[in-house]
Amino acid sequence: MQHCLPRYLSIIGFFSLSLAGHSAAAQGNGPGVRGARAAGLSNASVALSGEVWSMGNNVAGISEIQQPTVGFYAENRYFSAALNVGALTVALPLGRQPSAAPPADGTAAPQVVAPAARTWARHGVVAFEAQRFGGTLYNETRAGVGYGYRFGQISLGARVDMLQVSIEGLGSRRVALGTLGGQIEILPNRLTFGASLYNLSQTKLASYQDERVPTVLKAGLAYRPNAQVTLLVETEKDVERDANFKAGLEYRPVPVLAARLGLATLTEQASAGIGVAAGAFQIDYAAAFQQALGFSQHLSVSKSWGGRQ
Repeated sequence: MQHCLPRYLSIIGFFSLSLAGHSAAAQGNGPGVRGARAAGLSNASVALSGEVWSMGNNVAGISEIQQPTVGFYAENRYFSAALNVGALTVALPLGRQPSAAPPADGTAAPQVVAPAARTWARHGVVAFEAQRFGGTLYNETRAGVGYGYRFGQISLGARVDMLQVSIEGLGSRRVALGTLGGQIEILPNRLTFGASLYNLSQTKLASYQDERVPTVLKAGLAYRPNAQVTLLVETEKDVERDANFKAGLEYRPVPVLAARLGLATLTEQASAGIGVAAGAFQIDYAAAFQQALGFSQHLSVSKSWGGRQ
């Protein structure tokens, strides 16, 4: 063990430096970022919903997914291969909403033109995620399953992860942890509140210095003054660190194109990104800049299948 100590310290030192430019929970066993849309908004994403990346940002948001969807996310921090992130997520709505029943007297239903109402899967949405962070010396691998259900204006979700942390020469450790999420539409289609609690059990990772997986609480608002603009504010708090305040702006000049900006206080990070909808595909790219450490890049691609649920 003694001959492994210098290597271990160098790994920890390098890893700690990488976290200095991110929130305490950006990785380091924390919830991390999912999807380049969230990355372009400085991860002010707890109130976003209806996309496959909600599985990692706030599992309650998957309840609004209406079609089977698969997504791939890749992240590179500061042009270092040792800090790469890759994630694959699949979301499957369960059950279709019932169609309108015909009148009891058997006559044809009147043809009334009305705005299309939003629907969601009758039995909720289940999602699966596989993610890996790091390189040869240090890496984290996780596999998770989540479920989201919406009733009325409220969405609830939960997920369970199996997390493995590996250090070359020192072995690996596996732990299980749980996450809860919730969202409520305070003003339908206009104002949404979201909250998420990651690692609610405060799972222990190692006995040395009572090391535990971070427990992280996120809460925030998404406000849509019109169909083109979404404003987001969020607070993220690791129970052992200062709070990180985040803000994001998304602008859609046309439905298939989005531009994004974001700021985060604790990490002193600014971000920007774009998104393009191409048929069943959604493609997003984001870049973030931290003055001490430089640029990070994020790319995500998702595809949906079938008709609306």
